[in-house]
Amino acid sequence: MADLHERVSTSFSAQGLMTTLGAQLVRVAPGEVRIALLPRPELSQQHGYIHAGALTSVLDSACGYAALTVAPAGCDVLTVEFKINFVRPAVADRFVAVGKVTKAGKTLTVCQGEVVGERGSHQDIIAVMQATIINVAGTA
Repeated sequence: MADLHERVSTSFSAQGLMTTLGAQLVRVAPGEVRIALLPRPELSQQHGYIHAGALTSVLDSACGYAALTVAPAGCDVLTVEFKINFVRPAVADRFVAVGKVTKAGKTLTVCQGEVVGERGSHQDIIAVMQATIINVAGTA
């Protein structure tokens, strides 16, 4: 499990966008990754909600890293497709993107994800995603 966390955390640390967004890797488990994002004015859109692009990026990464947890040794991963639906405005004290592997194949892995908005002990689903991730040999 320590090797799995190190594999994901090393890749996560190399992502400039996650650093720019202030995203934090909070959980790595086989087939599941969680990434937290705190709201900031720099991440908002014109109505004051967190921008869909920021949340989509974090959720895409959570799904990709969930796929990486089950990818063969020596492989890295890239997103080849995703669909996201926003089901409520992105207003919360903290957002957690949860990526989970639905089905891992030799080449492609299908993941599901959701962004959960937390306000105190209350949680709301903000967005849901389905993503297809490809294993890319020789880059890990």
